[in-house]
Parts: sequence; structure tokens; C-alpha cells
Amino acid sequence: MLQGIYAPIPTPFGADGEIDWNSFKENLQWWGKSSLQGLAVAGTNGEAVLLDADEKAKAFSFVRDNLPAKMKVIAGTGCESARATIRLNRTAAESGCQAALVINPSFFKGSLDDDSLYNYFMHLAESSPLPIILYNMPRNTALNMSASLVVRLSAHPNIAGIKDSSGNIVQIGEIINKSAEGFAVFAGSANFLLPSLVLGAAGGTLALANIMPEECVQIQKLHEAGCLDDAKYLQMKLMEINSAVTALWGVAGLKAAMDLLGLYGGPPRLPLLPLDDKNKESLQKIMHGLQLI
Repeated sequence: MLQGIYAPIPTPFGADGEIDWNSFKENLQWWGKSSLQGLAVAGTNGEAVLLDADEKAKAFSFVRDNLPAKMKVIAGTGCESARATIRLNRTAAESGCQAALVINPSFFKGSLDDDSLYNYFMHLAESSPLPIILYNMPRNTALNMSASLVVRLSAHPNIAGIKDSSGNIVQIGEIINKSAEGFAVFAGSANFLLPSLVLGAAGGTLALANIMPEECVQIQKLHEAGCLDDAKYLQMKLMEINSAVTALWGVAGLKAAMDLLGLYGGPPRLPLLPLDDKNKESLQKIMHGLQLI
């Protein structure tokens, strides 16, 4: 069973918009020394929709080759078509990744009801050489994967879990309660990590874990040790910075935070823009208040 805290890592770009592989390697060396269970590559924070298939394939191999063997690599493979997703699943397996993170298609959302999505994911599960982790991100897809759909899919032996970024703790609880034994539910944001863990989540795949990996891991350790007051204190302490690098400023905010921390964030790819100076100053104050910088 998959469990623990994962960081969905950004893809570092240079000023020319190309992937900066040297900076990427330096970031990976830093994450590789952390207590994280692993990394997720080419997800939302990785600007997956702005990467072409060849770049994703190279990123999968590059991350796997530059991380300690004990750390798992989850590959973001979800595309709009089953055909493209299946190809990336196979590529990820060949690269040595441990699982495929598959966001639901959404362009034809008017036609994507529970039955069509069930058929889609079952088709992927039957053909994937890697276990599939469902990825529910309604803020970006404008399409929520219902609890009833996820519970149905959890019965397939090759669908291993879900990253739920909906923030709907009632839905997350229902999935945990009704899904098949061994199905791993991951909080998709540090803002609701502890509530999800209390309900039985296996861990979290958290943007904040890119810059505060030990603190995110500590929340889960404190919960598992029964130190709920300490876990609650830490959870509340991380709320403002987490919101800054997710809902408020998104990928640009996360990359700016990495730059301030001494890692390489760099610019996002167009059409995304870097964080402006005013908001960067606000972010700096938040990070200074947490003694990160």
C-alpha cells in the first residue's frame, strides 16, 4: 500500500523556457535528503499541460535516476485521451517509476459522467503496467470525481489510490469509508492534511512539501504517535504559507518560494507569469515569519 508524504515537484525552466536540467538535479539532491516518501513528477505543480510527451518521458527518467532508490517516483501521465495516457504509463514504467498519477480528462466535460469516467479508468487499469493513482483536481478541471465513482474504481486491483485535491472533507471521508481495502487516499493539499489523516488517509501529496518537507512529514508522524494537539498546532501553523503557494499564487508562488529558500524555482512557462514584486514581498514576509529565510 502506498503511504506517506510526497512532493509534487515543479519543473524548472530557464529564461528561454526550456527545462533547466542542472537546476533540476540540484533540487532533486535537496529533496533526496529529506524524509519524504517520494516525489510526483509532471503533475499540476510540474506544469504538466505545458510539457510535451518527450519532456515528460525525459523528466520521469531523470527524476528516477537522480533520487535515492528508497524514494518512490509517481509519474503524472494523465492526458485527454486514453491512447496518450496509456503511452505515458508505459514510458513511466520503463523509466522505473512506481505508480502513475492520472488526472481525469475534462475537455469534453459535458459528456463525462460517472459511467464514461468509470469506463475510461477501467480501460487504463487493464492496460497499465503501473498501479494507477486517480487524481481529482476540480479547481483546474471543473469536473469533480464523485465519491461513488471513486469507490467503484477502488475495487480494481490496479487502481491503488487517489490524490483528492477537492478540499471536500466529507467526500474524502466517504471515499476512505467505502473504498476497497488497501485503497490509499492522499490529501491533495496541506490545508486539510491532518483532517484527512484523522479520517484514515494514507498520507498527502502536497505542494508545501516542496519547501517544508520535514514539517509536512512531522504532521503525519505526530498523528500516528497520537500527539494530536501537537499535530493540530503544526497544521494550523502551515495554513498561511500553504495557501500562498497553492490557491493564492499557485505555481508562480511555489516557484518564488523555492527561489527565496535557495532552491531553483525559476519562471513558469507561458501562459503563466512569474510572481510580481509586490506579491513576492508578501510571500517573503510569510516565509520570514516562519523562519524559513
